[in-house]
Amino acid sequence: MSLHRSILLTDYMSQVAPTDQFGRDDLKPVLLGLFGEVGSIMATAKKYHREKEAYAGYRHAVEEEFGDALWYFAALCRRVNIPMNEVLASASSGYSSAIAANDLMDSPISHVATPLAAPELDPALLQLGEAVTKLFTVCAAQTDPLSELTAFADRYLQALNAARVTFAEVVRMNLVKTVGRFQPPDYANLPDFDRDFKEEEQLPRQFEITIDQRASGRSYLRMNGVLIGDPLTDNILDPDGYRFHDVFHFAHAAILHWSPTFRALIKHKRKSNAKVDEAQDGGRAVVVEEGLSAWIFARSKELNYFEGQKRLSFDLLKTVQQFISGYEVEACPLSLWEIAILRGYEVFRQVKSNLGGTIICNRTSRTVEYRPLGEAKK
Repeated sequence: MSLHRSILLTDYMSQVAPTDQFGRDDLKPVLLGLFGEVGSIMATAKKYHREKEAYAGYRHAVEEEFGDALWYFAALCRRVNIPMNEVLASASSGYSSAIAANDLMDSPISHVATPLAAPELDPALLQLGEAVTKLFTVCAAQTDPLSELTAFADRYLQALNAARVTFAEVVRMNLVKTVGRFQPPDYANLPDFDRDFKEEEQLPRQFEITIDQRASGRSYLRMNGVLIGDPLTDNILDPDGYRFHDVFHFAHAAILHWSPTFRALIKHKRKSNAKVDEAQDGGRAVVVEEGLSAWIFARSKELNYFEGQKRLSFDLLKTVQQFISGYEVEACPLSLWEIAILRGYEVFRQVKSNLGGTIICNRTSRTVEYRPLGEAKK
């Protein structure tokens, strides 16, 4: 999802509303979520106290946690029928005037000029914790929450400023994250990373790969009747089927239009553009995809290779996002990653069960299918 540098708070409110998966009158999980996210902000500050400059991801983490807290606050305001932007604008802090105008880029808290975790952050977070506790009590008792909502908004803005975090960036990050996770992919506007390259440098628009296991226990790949890649074993003492893991790369290629591993395997690297060849198709990108596939596989084993699952945990998808940060595929929304992973594992389970099969991939329809060995092509 692409966002302009300037965004209206009302736009944020309208765009995140459809990502709310809780019942419209279901207040408790929203209150628990807000309480938990404020706790996560505090936990992030605690880690910075402990690790200091060694906590390299502090800024991103604290921006993300403030964004998650804002999401739950917006969800709470919707449930009590009080517009969040009006609550923020009525806060007594000195930052509310820009909020009232809705133009987040004009906010005086948009400048990050001093060190992270400034001395005033700790008391500001403690006050935020106190405010969310009172808000929790008032809303749970179903009394008029306006004054406590406003008090929370005031403490939230003060804590944001004490953390030297940009409100506009918090809003943008949270919008990209939540819409990309919970809204279905907009297939008409998904990225196609090699459309402008010559055919021999593109991943095939349609392709079939046959995987079979021989008496040695190794798996072999064939494309157009020709062996590709090296025979694989599980490379682990307790056999788990990882010898068939290339299925995941094929699913990435078909659904995400991205797989540096498969691109290298069939020698379709984009060498006509040296920068793309090095940064997107090089060895490091291959290692990232292989490492990501191995990490997801380890998690999947705890869940019977995702059998019967229609959704993936948000935490897993956020880790995926961290893995591919800096690579072209980060332009794909997390909802598309979810489809690629679940569909890839659906095919993997069939390949593993039958010790082989044919994987049919179509980039145009962004699909990956399975056909048993020996079954005629339809």
